[in-house]
Amino acid sequence: MKRIFITAITFFTVLSLNAQVTVNNELKNLIAQSFSYFPKVKEVQNTVVTAQEKVNLSELNKFPDITADASYAYVRPKVEIPLNGENFQFAPVHNFSGAFNATYGLFDFGRLQANVQRSKDDLQYAKHNVDYTKSQLAYQVAMIYYNVVYMQKAITIQDSVLSFLDENKKIVESQLKNGTALRIDLLNIQASIDNEDNRKVDLQNSLQKQLNLLEYTTGVKQANGTKFDFDINLVDVNSALGVAQTNNLDFILAKDKIKQAESDLAITKVADKPFVGLKAGAGIKNGYVPYIDDMKFNYMAGVSFSMPIYNGGKNKQQQKLQQNIIKQNEMAVETLSSTYKKDIEQALTDIASNLARIKNTSGQTEQAQAAQVLATNRLKSGTGTNLEITNASANVQRAALTRLQYDYQLCLAKLELTRLMGYQYW
Repeated sequence: MKRIFITAITFFTVLSLNAQVTVNNELKNLIAQSFSYFPKVKEVQNTVVTAQEKVNLSELNKFPDITADASYAYVRPKVEIPLNGENFQFAPVHNFSGAFNATYGLFDFGRLQANVQRSKDDLQYAKHNVDYTKSQLAYQVAMIYYNVVYMQKAITIQDSVLSFLDENKKIVESQLKNGTALRIDLLNIQASIDNEDNRKVDLQNSLQKQLNLLEYTTGVKQANGTKFDFDINLVDVNSALGVAQTNNLDFILAKDKIKQAESDLAITKVADKPFVGLKAGAGIKNGYVPYIDDMKFNYMAGVSFSMPIYNGGKNKQQQKLQQNIIKQNEMAVETLSSTYKKDIEQALTDIASNLARIKNTSGQTEQAQAAQVLATNRLKSGTGTNLEITNASANVQRAALTRLQYDYQLCLAKLELTRLMGYQYW
């Protein structure tokens, strides 16, 4: 009942954490696909199997060791004495023996348990390392996904600029035929079109590189996202740091290292404890007086005791070393907390600044579009110039790209904050 209660709490906690983040299904599916496709995940998952085998191996030490032994020895000189005028032989020249022998640790004063616990700590670390690899991969896939969205949106803006310039080129061509425009006006517009075409080619090249990375990580060649729809409920720095210290795999792995060091210390402490073991054996051998050449059944049973007395203080020194390693790992967690607090503050600052920039750019975009329409109308009426058209086009493009850049940076800042806080949004 207690286990069910704890499991329920864990389940609802995970649901609560996931509810803090909004992410679309396509990105979730891409991340899930990467977990089964990317080779590094399979490699790290195999370390869990290896660690489990080490646990099993450690636990097998609780069973007795049984061996089958056989030996032959040729012994000279003969062991004999004169008795009643004859030489009496006490030991054979040809010695044969065969036996089954068993040893069993009766009391090890915590040695076995300490080693088993160390192996279990390694297993837990391996499992958390798999989760860490998945979280890093999920972050990488999400970054690539929104890079693709950004490139596609930028290409769309570039297409609108080219469309606008093409329309105005037609107007200038018409005016050139009517004698109301100069050929240099047409050449200037064509130069602007060529420049914008080159920018589009650059964007398409960057998009293809991101799609190549997407295929590298997920095996999927295309993403259909069109929005920067990743979102997270914002909290203050200290609250975010508290969540990170609980959920982020960097902190979890750092705490695992502390547990591993504590287990190493426990193993060192029991190294100077006594050991009590049982031993037994049964078999056949020759050499029993008076019929020394006859093979006879024999057996033995006993208790062994071992107690370390002196090793030059190596054990105490080893304990000091392990205690210092524990302290070092604890200090590493403190350093990690300081670093994460700085990174969280930076992410929250980026979010706030980009939200403010987006608010400020709304009016700029509307003004640039209105100026573009006005410049087009002036050109059609013959009162405008090619320079006005070029400037208006550049201003609209600049405003659209600026807004797109801020939306993109806001999305990445939210994604970074989610990573720092350790939310498993997939």
